[in-house]
Amino acid sequence: MGKIKETLKSVRVKLFLTLTLVIILIIAFLIIVNNVVFGQFFIYTKTQDLKDFYEIVNGYYNNLEDKDIQSELEKIAIRNNFDILIKNEENVSIYTSNKDFFYTFGQMNEMTNKFLNSGEIIQKNEKYAIKKMRDIKSQITYILLSGTLDNGYLLYVRIPITAIEESVKISNNFLYLMAGITILIAAVIVSFVSRKFTDPILELNKIAKKMANLDFSHKYRITDADDEINNLGKSINLMSDKLERTIKQLRNSNSELEKDIEEKSKIDEMRKSFISDVSHELKTPIALIQGYSEGLLENVNSDEESRRFYAEVILDETNKMDKLVKQLLELMKLEYGKREFNDKEFNIVELEKEVIRKSKVMIDETKAQIKFDDKERINVFADDFYIEQVVTNYLTNAIKHVKEVNGEKYIKIENEVIDEANKVRIKVFNTGDRIKEEHMEKIWKRFYKIDESRNRNDGGTGIGLSFVKAIMNNYENNYGVSNYENGVEFYIELDLKNNKESK
Repeated sequence: MGKIKETLKSVRVKLFLTLTLVIILIIAFLIIVNNVVFGQFFIYTKTQDLKDFYEIVNGYYNNLEDKDIQSELEKIAIRNNFDILIKNEENVSIYTSNKDFFYTFGQMNEMTNKFLNSGEIIQKNEKYAIKKMRDIKSQITYILLSGTLDNGYLLYVRIPITAIEESVKISNNFLYLMAGITILIAAVIVSFVSRKFTDPILELNKIAKKMANLDFSHKYRITDADDEINNLGKSINLMSDKLERTIKQLRNSNSELEKDIEEKSKIDEMRKSFISDVSHELKTPIALIQGYSEGLLENVNSDEESRRFYAEVILDETNKMDKLVKQLLELMKLEYGKREFNDKEFNIVELEKEVIRKSKVMIDETKAQIKFDDKERINVFADDFYIEQVVTNYLTNAIKHVKEVNGEKYIKIENEVIDEANKVRIKVFNTGDRIKEEHMEKIWKRFYKIDESRNRNDGGTGIGLSFVKAIMNNYENNYGVSNYENGVEFYIELDLKNNKESK
């Protein structure tokens, strides 16, 4: 049902129906004209011929010249299909062109008078009367003129019009036939001609629907024709281009707006997180500073050495607070993508060697062995400043937790090249206690401590591993920790130089 409605609504069908209706109206108009106007016009023309003939015959008998009147009347009768009867004052026929006509009007009797008095009067004056009448016997319709000439002669002239009525019927039938043939021909012509008009419209409709779905890839094929459809196609193409540019601009503006909103959201979240972390971690140093400051003010210890000790504690806690705040700010920037990396190619082995050298004093204090192979050169592509912090955090963490296991106490730094991934895995291992499974994921969070009873002086700020996580997330590289029977291993992965170039 839906398809039928769509078909009826199509331009091609509408064009065909419109053309068919026009043809039917034209044929109907011709039939009406043929039945009404043509018949009336024919009677009017023949009436004029009869009037003219009356004047001619009247002239013949008024001007008696050397002219063969009968011969002239015969010519007129044959040429105009007239039946003529002329009678003198004594009612004697002096000329007739048709015997049947003579027998009808040759003798005036009651039947003749009745016939003359019947029929439809077309025109009448003091000289003649013109009527339309039908002969019941012959079933023929005539136009009859009956009148008196100036010399007193009686003139009767008739013209049969039944033929014209038959002609009207025939022409009507012909018009019916032509209407059917014309509609069939029109259907064929419309099917071809309408394509020239409907195909471009259908194409424009298809393009408009795609534009409504924000698809501007289709354009109207412009031709050389300078018509309304071609101009409409140009306008559609122009509108499509402008809409596409406008929507692109809107999308870009919307994308920038979303970025601004996301940026603002990140900044707000970073601010809240920073305030929360600082508030939590600065409680202890602030309490210590407050306590020792009050001690100095109240002069709890009057000797110089005690006051100096109080001042040193205050200064030490102040330095720790300063370091903590700076580290927190740096961590926030790393976590929220606000820090730009100065990536370059460098030898990771040389960097590890330098970190070990800086930590030598701490390593010697633990009396642990360092296992490290510095002979191989491995180039990576990253920011050497931040990677040094990562390696330093891992090494410092290993130094703090290294213990003797089965007569061995050592720290091992190893570089494993992963050829299939074009990466290098940097591993820092220390002998000692293993990390419990419930702590494996939590240790990467800020300020998370496995041993809450540990002295504050034993460690750093508690955000070292959070730094590692933030830096590695920025590089989208793997990091993690693994337990072994004799210790713990932390690792990170870095891109090799050729891997970075291939991207």
